Amino acid sequence: MININLENWHRKSLYEHFLRFKDPYFGVTVPFDLSFAYNKAKQEKRSFFGVYLHACMLAVNEVPEFKLRIIDDLPVKFDTIHASATIMRADKTFGFSFINFDPDLEVFLQNISSEKRRIEHSDQLFPAINGLDCIHCSAIPWVNFSGHKEPVSGQRDSIPKFAFSKIEHLSKNKIQMNTAINVNHALVDGYHVEQFCEKFQHYLNS
Repeated sequence: MININLENWHRKSLYEHFLRFKDPYFGVTVPFDLSFAYNKAKQEKRSFFGVYLHACMLAVNEVPEFKLRIIDDLPVKFDTIHASATIMRADKTFGFSFINFDPDLEVFLQNISSEKRRIEHSDQLFPAINGLDCIHCSAIPWVNFSGHKEPVSGQRDSIPKFAFSKIEHLSKNKIQMNTAINVNHALVDGYHVEQFCEKFQHYLNS
């Protein structure tokens, strides 16, 4: 973790402006083409959720602003960002996971499987590891939503939040999924969201 020198930071005025907001988050919902990723996951018999979440995490870890967090009112930057996804149990409740990121897809899929097993055999809501060096994400695969609102805790928050919709088969060879992206404007601007979107789509096509 790196402490940002606020006095020399090029975002100082933006940071101080939005830090005062009661709710500094802004959100967009963006459609992504998952045709290649979906077909590849099915052909290789891999978890489709795992495949697109890995693409998301590769993109997150390549955009510096998505690695920024706020601790004691000051900005910090983490080296690596992991995934905290909601994972549903058989009884339709869910638990929060902490999935260690790895650039190797196979390792990442193993990390997801491990967290799924832990959550299914536990009634705990939170994982043992529950830091700021993650994104919060959830899949809502039953609804093809075009807008989304995250719950607001009332406490200062700086973790980016993602929600993945139901996939939509637009044609025989075209599959689309909407993704809601919510970020703290003190740390992230629209330009950085666009950078993430471009990289996410790139990795979905890879």
